[in-house]
Amino acid sequence: MHHAPLITMIVAGIGLAFLFGAIAHRLRISPLVGYLLAGVVIGPATPGYVADASLAPQLAEIGVILLMFGVGLHFSIKDLLSVKAIAIPGAIVQIGSATVMGMALAWILGWTVGAGLVFGLALSVASTVVLLRALQERRLIETQRGRIAVGWLIVEDLAMVLALVLLPSLAGFMGDNASAGGEATASTGSLGMALLITLGKVGAFVAVMLLVGRRVIPWVLHEIAHSGSRELFRLAVLAIALGVAFIAAELFGASFALGAFFAGMVLSESPLSHRAAEESLPLRDAFAVLFFVSVGMMFDPTTLLERPLPVFATLMIILVGKSLAAYLIVVAFGYPRRTALTIAASLAQIGEFSFILAALGMQVGLLPQEGQDLILVGAILSILLNPVMFTLIDKFGHKLETPGTADDGTPAAPQEPTREVPVASTLTDHAIIIGYGRVGSLIGERMRNEGIPILVVEDSDSRVDALRQEGVEVLSGNAVLPEILAAANIAAARFLFVAIPGSFEAGQIVRQARATNSNLTIIARAHADAEVEYLSQHGATTVIMGERETARGMIEEALGEKSAMEMAGKPVEEQQSA
Repeated sequence: MHHAPLITMIVAGIGLAFLFGAIAHRLRISPLVGYLLAGVVIGPATPGYVADASLAPQLAEIGVILLMFGVGLHFSIKDLLSVKAIAIPGAIVQIGSATVMGMALAWILGWTVGAGLVFGLALSVASTVVLLRALQERRLIETQRGRIAVGWLIVEDLAMVLALVLLPSLAGFMGDNASAGGEATASTGSLGMALLITLGKVGAFVAVMLLVGRRVIPWVLHEIAHSGSRELFRLAVLAIALGVAFIAAELFGASFALGAFFAGMVLSESPLSHRAAEESLPLRDAFAVLFFVSVGMMFDPTTLLERPLPVFATLMIILVGKSLAAYLIVVAFGYPRRTALTIAASLAQIGEFSFILAALGMQVGLLPQEGQDLILVGAILSILLNPVMFTLIDKFGHKLETPGTADDGTPAAPQEPTREVPVASTLTDHAIIIGYGRVGSLIGERMRNEGIPILVVEDSDSRVDALRQEGVEVLSGNAVLPEILAAANIAAARFLFVAIPGSFEAGQIVRQARATNSNLTIIARAHADAEVEYLSQHGATTVIMGERETARGMIEEALGEKSAMEMAGKPVEEQQSA
């Protein structure tokens, strides 16, 4: 065991995360609590096995890379540019506000200006993993609110990259031994030069990705897809995500997360982007869990007892001060209150960049040990409380919204996915279609041609808008949620078509539908024999496996043509008798 710290770390981290995550889920609290607790158990602050603290952050960084790559796959350059007017000034003002509040607390605690600056910057930046997981759980990535939050996150990422590069020069400029004369002037000059070099490198990386990567990355993936090897395709996706992230960090001085995001974004214009997202999903989830485990490992419970007032003040800056600043900024730009609340809740936590800033601040002699301890405790507590803030918004946020307004403040725009109980449908003897992609749209077209009313459940904002413009009744959200199926009037439906890929969510939908309506005809899709069995056990009337039906159609086509050719060569009498 002692000769395999990496294997031991992965086994202990994943195993305990599963155990405590399952317990948390059973107790109806966020599994993130279980993942963090797993990290505390294998951390140095508790007795027993202690995992290698140097390996955990590296494994977690892989999760950040894959997660940002996945977000980029659902993002486009147009989406990013569409929110630049709010994301850029909003993030800058919010970072400045949080930094000032952190410096004020540092002044009260008797720290230096440099320590306060590092402390404030660490409190100003949100965790990539926590923010994206919260948006994905609520199906908000592709909505206006989600695009603003992700754009805001990218601007914060860029700002922290600059801060990490400039911090060593800043330490010399603010150090106690820096004189007011030539040495300070030299430090100022080096600070400006470092800023110019960093901006130049990041700009060069973005230019390379837009001019070269935009053509090369989709072409490589298309060539691999044409080889017919699913294994090679999966490896190509991982190689692109990890390779571009590494190049961005090593050659251009950007962050791993920023590089991975741009890799996914240039690939999003390819028809293979959805398949790439599916192939990378399992690894994204596994390594994202290791991120929370690594955060839990750094938690020392004694800090809460030794310094309760500074801990409370730090937490208030993260949860209240920073969130309030973000809320006011978004409202000032004319966006609805509900959008402002979503952005505020998304930013009400700190994470990976905060730890990196704290470690570098201590290394260059600016931040005291107490500052790093407060940052770590603030991160743990804010991550634990972040799901609570989203839950409050889900329950009460709609009461703040003006009826008939959209995310951008314009009137009468379609509503986006939320977790409020939707308005129940009055349709009866209808067909419910879960997912309106290539398969679902074909089903819907045929049902309407047959005169059967349809109701679509879809979580893609663009598809929801298009369906409503066509006059199709649609519920926006995740069909796994009981309130969504109830609103679809499943009890009075005639057909249920589960046209979404992935057997787990489909199985839960089928199970709930069968429990509500025992006479309902449920038809689901699958990609493997195991999925067919799984869906049938959960109550599906018929399960269509795409590959099997394709093969059957091809065989029937071939045999039908052969029979016609044979009949054409026979005498008329034989054809008639046949």
